[in-house]
Amino acid sequence: MRVKWFAALGMAGAALAGQAHAAAIEAASSSGPAPAVYRNPILPADYSDPDVIRVGDTYYLVASSFHFSPGVPILSSKDLVHWTIVGHVLPTLPFAPEYDLPGPVPTDDAGARMPREMRASGQRYAGGVWAPSIRHHGGLFYVYFATPYEGIFMSTAARPEGPWSPPVAVISGPGLEDPCPFWDDDGQAYLVHGKVGAGPLVLHRMAPDGKSVLDPGTVIVEDAKVLPVLEGPKLYKRGGYYYIFAPIGGVETGPQVALRAKSPWGPYERRVILAPGKSALKGPHQGGWVETPSGQGWFVHFNSAGAYGRIVHLQPVVWKDDWPFIGEPIPGAGPEETAGQPVAEHVMPDVGGRFPSVSPQTSDMFNRATLGPQWEWNHNPDDRRWSLTARPGFLRLTGRAAPNLVSARNTLTQSLQSLTSVITTRLDAGGLVDGQRAGLAMFGAGVSAIGVLKTDGAPRIVFSSMGHDTLGPSLPGRTVTLRVAVADQIARYSYSLDGGKTFIHAGEATLPRFSWWKGSRPALFSYGDPARTIEGVADFDWVRVARGEK
Repeated sequence: MRVKWFAALGMAGAALAGQAHAAAIEAASSSGPAPAVYRNPILPADYSDPDVIRVGDTYYLVASSFHFSPGVPILSSKDLVHWTIVGHVLPTLPFAPEYDLPGPVPTDDAGARMPREMRASGQRYAGGVWAPSIRHHGGLFYVYFATPYEGIFMSTAARPEGPWSPPVAVISGPGLEDPCPFWDDDGQAYLVHGKVGAGPLVLHRMAPDGKSVLDPGTVIVEDAKVLPVLEGPKLYKRGGYYYIFAPIGGVETGPQVALRAKSPWGPYERRVILAPGKSALKGPHQGGWVETPSGQGWFVHFNSAGAYGRIVHLQPVVWKDDWPFIGEPIPGAGPEETAGQPVAEHVMPDVGGRFPSVSPQTSDMFNRATLGPQWEWNHNPDDRRWSLTARPGFLRLTGRAAPNLVSARNTLTQSLQSLTSVITTRLDAGGLVDGQRAGLAMFGAGVSAIGVLKTDGAPRIVFSSMGHDTLGPSLPGRTVTLRVAVADQIARYSYSLDGGKTFIHAGEATLPRFSWWKGSRPALFSYGDPARTIEGVADFDWVRVARGEK
């Protein structure tokens, strides 16, 4: 074992963190001009495994995207609190034919669990991009990520908006996860990563261009008892020490640790630096550390939120005796406690000014030549069967045959951006053929949806939940307005036949469970009856998203 226990942070460190947090909150609540305060979560959206950097006065965040395409969303911010979507690193997922969803898919719309031996058969649910890292080096942005079946990859760009270079296999082969590059002061480059199943941390020397490793790798940290489920390493250097920030204990309830050594090869000291404490969060877990130009430290991480996925929080970081302390002191904790607990609110980061309260994009009128950056397909799309130009101002989906929604291609999704949301779309169903359906779903394992099914020549409202259909009335015309209201992990569906003036309740369902490492997300879809060969079209006029409170 190359990890050893280290003495506690001590009363002085905890006091320093407590004084800083208390002073900030007191200043925000005192008379006179009050500093702005943010409240967690900063991104109530499923941006799991976040990593963050600052380049100049702008912050950039990447997150896991798994089987959704395009892959690796990039967000930008001026203040670490308010973010917009810049784009994606990967236009498609080119790693294996299964990313095209060829089927047969070994699950169904009820969310039946896949047999272990078929988890990579006909699809790549839960595969794809795991835990990317972003760095800026030598004038280029670098993003590294793993796919659990194919290897570790990297891509570069001069600008975060792209274009990004095609992904390069840094290490080929299955079973690897969570890579992070590091360029040292002497020019030597390194790559640290874990293994699927959250095993040991492995360090390689890496070529200066970051495209290959120079050795088979050395295990630098391994202790399943002291550091269970060790994953998501992020390698940094500060004040002569090398630090690895990494979560342990699993995504639901695990804390965050820091490992410290004088050499990147170890031996590493270890301590817990962020734990649930007495906060409302059960697993403040896995993320990235960044500093503002003024030297303030901040830690961006996720916390599991059930069907909403793993949503993003922001914690202050202070340093004492060359150890980080994250969040606020745990009430009642003794002097031996090294970990802080998450803050519910805090004074905004000192970024040199105030910036507009922007948020990630959601609504789309489909009146541009390209889809908005909020959209991601379930697996790679079939580009022959969707269009923004066949009928300008509409998204057209051609209904390829599929036995169920989780097997259907060209399902277009986006992340929920709030814990309460109302998503509305207008569908022109006049182009459907018998056996075809189209509509608005909450997508995941145990899918539910509101839409139109054409049966016996008549287009009818259909509410679907867990693979079961409830038919409603026939459409009096071509168009229908569909809506899902999401709150308290419940989806409530309705439809309007009068252009959105009045809505009729159709049904409700629990959101699809957290599955395939992703939370539930709204989706537009269309697919046909496998017994029929004629394909019809569904035209979506627009999507409007109204967000509620975090």
